[in-house]
Amino acid sequence: MTAVIQTRLRSFGAGAGGWIRRTSYLKKWVVLGTAIGVIAGLGAVVFYMALQAAGHLLLDDIGGYVVPTPTGEGGAAGDGTHFSRWWAIPLVVALGGLISGFLVFKFAPEAEGHGTDAAIDAVHRNPRMIRMRAVVVKLITSAITIGSGGSGGREGPTAQISAGFGSLLARTLDLSPEEGRIAVSVGIGSGIGAIFGAPLGGAVLAADIVYKDDFETEALIPGLVTSIVAYTVFGFLESFHPMFGYAAPGYEFHEPIQLVWFAIIGIVAGGVGLLYSDTFYRVAAFSKSLRLSPIVKPAIGGLLVGLMALAIPQVLGTGYGWVQVSLNREGLLGIPLWAILLLPFARILATSLSIGSGGSGGIFGPGMVIGAFTGGAVWRVLETFAPGVPHSPAPFVIVGMMACFGAIARAPLAIMLMVAEMTGSLTILAPAMVAVGLAYLIVRHFDKTIYVSQLANREEARSARLKHGLPLLGRVQVVDAMSIPHLVLSDTLKVREAIEQLRSAGVPGAPVVDSRSQFVGTVDVHDLEALDAAESTLTRRADAAAATVPVDANLDQAIDAMPSTSHWITVLDEERQVQGILAFSDIVRAYHRGARSQARQMSRVSSNAGVAEVHVGEGSPLVGHTLREELLPDGVIVISVRREDGMMLGLGSVQMRVGDEVTVLVRPDMEDDVRKLFMGEEALDARPG
Repeated sequence: MTAVIQTRLRSFGAGAGGWIRRTSYLKKWVVLGTAIGVIAGLGAVVFYMALQAAGHLLLDDIGGYVVPTPTGEGGAAGDGTHFSRWWAIPLVVALGGLISGFLVFKFAPEAEGHGTDAAIDAVHRNPRMIRMRAVVVKLITSAITIGSGGSGGREGPTAQISAGFGSLLARTLDLSPEEGRIAVSVGIGSGIGAIFGAPLGGAVLAADIVYKDDFETEALIPGLVTSIVAYTVFGFLESFHPMFGYAAPGYEFHEPIQLVWFAIIGIVAGGVGLLYSDTFYRVAAFSKSLRLSPIVKPAIGGLLVGLMALAIPQVLGTGYGWVQVSLNREGLLGIPLWAILLLPFARILATSLSIGSGGSGGIFGPGMVIGAFTGGAVWRVLETFAPGVPHSPAPFVIVGMMACFGAIARAPLAIMLMVAEMTGSLTILAPAMVAVGLAYLIVRHFDKTIYVSQLANREEARSARLKHGLPLLGRVQVVDAMSIPHLVLSDTLKVREAIEQLRSAGVPGAPVVDSRSQFVGTVDVHDLEALDAAESTLTRRADAAAATVPVDANLDQAIDAMPSTSHWITVLDEERQVQGILAFSDIVRAYHRGARSQARQMSRVSSNAGVAEVHVGEGSPLVGHTLREELLPDGVIVISVRREDGMMLGLGSVQMRVGDEVTVLVRPDMEDDVRKLFMGEEALDARPG
């Protein structure tokens, strides 16, 4: 029965994928965006309910402590600083970390940490790589981690749910690499926008969060469709009310002196954001270095957070309820000054211990909470003596949220819009720009980000780098480079038989097809050998998420689609039938042929170009340096590098080593100088003749 369902799903995917590839841009993204938006909204609802249930069971019932909640979640006052069973708090938080660590280690190790960064990584590396198992595990473990009192955000799981569905669409419908990246990107934005009730911010976030200093314009319009659908679904089932209500309804910017105070918030928030990123990754690195079970580490982190909470209860859970308290003058003045000044740093440490130790949850939400406490602390200090400081701390708290996390997430515009929607405070955007701009410039100066998977810009992204740096790839067709596969396996084969055929053919893996010769997935001989299922068929063992490339694609699209964990990719036609195999060596050989052909054409026009093969010697000044360091003279282009049995394209990240065989495009009058540069002048002079 399972095999029948899978066959029908593949058939549906092939048909729907063909329609998607043929239809117009508008129809395509209305359909895909709506589908992703519905799942994003439903995923946000499911996680929200799971988090509520876990919080009531673990922290409320067992721990005996009720955290405050924001207006959009009922506005409960909570127990404040009173613990009915203080001794239970550290134990409950540690228990949540222990359960979370066990589930992650046992079922999906990639669900560890914060999910947004994993989704960004999928956008850049392989939009088909997110496993649905990891999404489910992430949802459960994050609910347990945060519900037990761990300091984390609820956006990580929701982003991974919708991004995971975008990834599922990419492989089921066989979307192109560009479409797959957009599907995962809008999944990230719509999931976060839905759970925070910020559809416009979520749409902009889809385009803003994947780069540090750039904007993915192709994701903006699909993001608008996806985000509003997700927000509508979540709002219909939960609430359309802003999370923090209308936090600053009477605020109007009409005193220029306030720009000075907002500038101070920006400067402080930029420094706090840098501290947040640095502390989080230092704690994460220290945790990884400990020779302890990954199950135990989150429990230790949770225990430390629980102990910290006995003195500073504001570090427990998401912290959104305490942000609500700090938006009110009486509420913020009711917290001791020493606690207000300490709160941003305590929250940084608590989040680092909860998530950096291997727990599961987001770092987006805590970043905004840290920023809110930073703005509140600045207000408490200035309120006693500075002219023009608002009577209510709300403007400072709101701007602190925008500046701190907008800067360190390298997504200032998206975070500004999201916070404005969450607080119903669009009028505060004008003065907030001063704070956010300064904070962003400070963070950018140190080239830091909280999301390590972000690339600097589209130029640094793999697809853009290849297209701009090696334009020849866009003119060589996959059909001219691919090889006829040595082996294509039937999905009815048993694992034992498949291993025998793979060994006999001498190949590391092969594509798998069904009875109608339609592509099912790929198998790897090492993965099959590790299975204790020799009698099982390949129907459920083939990797359905394996990347593919259309037969009419170019080499730049093929490289873009090829995952970093594999050196080959399957070539399919429109009917999803296997047409060939494209290995990395095939790409390099095809590029060689194209480069030589281009050089010959150039030589016929003028005698200033040719292809040369050079050897990197011990005396070469290039050894140990990368190609992007621009040590080569103008007019020299590295086409490929052969190292031992492998071949690499001449990308900027390739580092020269002794013994490399390098193919370069060079003017004839420069060839001797280039050979000296690569081989070392002494080695060249010592050659016989």
